[in-house]
Amino acid sequence: MGNVVKLRTAEIVQDQPHAGGNRTGRRRRFGNVRALPSKKFQASYTGPDGQRHNAPTTFQAKGDAEVWLSMQETKIIEHRWKPAPPTSSTITLADYADAWLRGRELKPRTRGEYRSLLDAKILPALGQKPLSALVPVDVRMWYAQLDPTTKTRRAHAYALLRTILGTAVTEELIDANPAHIRGAGGYKRQHQIRPASLAELTTITERMPARYRLMVLLASWCALRYGELAELRRSDVDLDAAEPVIRVRRAVTWPDGKPLVSTPKSEAGARDVAIPPHIIGAIAAHIAEHAQPGANGLLFPNTTGEQIHSGALYSVYRPARMAAGRPDLRWHDLRHSGAVWAAQSGATVAELMDRLGHSTPGMALRYQHVAEGRQAEIARRMSAMVEVKS
Repeated sequence: MGNVVKLRTAEIVQDQPHAGGNRTGRRRRFGNVRALPSKKFQASYTGPDGQRHNAPTTFQAKGDAEVWLSMQETKIIEHRWKPAPPTSSTITLADYADAWLRGRELKPRTRGEYRSLLDAKILPALGQKPLSALVPVDVRMWYAQLDPTTKTRRAHAYALLRTILGTAVTEELIDANPAHIRGAGGYKRQHQIRPASLAELTTITERMPARYRLMVLLASWCALRYGELAELRRSDVDLDAAEPVIRVRRAVTWPDGKPLVSTPKSEAGARDVAIPPHIIGAIAAHIAEHAQPGANGLLFPNTTGEQIHSGALYSVYRPARMAAGRPDLRWHDLRHSGAVWAAQSGATVAELMDRLGHSTPGMALRYQHVAEGRQAEIARRMSAMVEVKS
């Protein structure tokens, strides 16, 4: 190794000084110092890897540049030299995005969504560009060629790119974020949700196979997410408590086609959901007839004893919603329906957040706004209060 370093060092000392950079006419022993138009000095040298390496900054004085070169030469002689980490001028967006994704603690489903957005929407057009070369016009041109009919996915792709580049700014790889298109990261929900009526919910429940009827009731009246429902076990349901509850502590996803159990979607997702009294009897009957045995038994196992996948459930849910005259009602809309009913019953934003497992009030406010459609009923109740008093 010593011979290799000596040989390469011998090659390194052949660096020629910049014309006019050495007024005495003698050759610089190691590296090169170049005067810049800004009157600052740039230092560079050829490393043991045979590549030209520039100092990470420029210098006010020529002597400071020469001191830096001496330090690099000492590192080479003492076998302490390592190539500098990639900078924004050498690292591509694809490389940085991959590292960014690997370094994030994400739910498997979220990680998969980000990977899909990168591979399908972002990297094909921008991946090979160095970070430092990305400018606002690149981002605007990229955004303009995204399919405008897929508004949600386009907004998600832009928001992801903006976040990744924002991290690059924080890590001082770039000076400013080139992704700043006003409104590009937001979108209006394309699917306008019309909550199920009680009659529609009754029809859907009755048309479902017996072993899945309770899923409909819990999705609506307890506003549980699908992944939370599919992972519910006997020990999660406490019907003997003074206030019967369902303890949501886990959820299941299928990132690679196989069930993966983890914590709920967010930290707020771990919660106790009070059970409306009118469905307690249905829960007890279902557990007795359809749940797997033992405290760890699934409430809604599929035919092989695992969590039921949404695809299998939809094969029986579609005919049920058609029978109710609601072909538009997605499974997740049952949860939305329950949230609106809770808002109509008088639940505050904080209470809705707690019941639904939301970390921010945004969605809870949406349900509150939908509930405001009952303004006429509220007005009648206000008048009724006056009539009672008089």
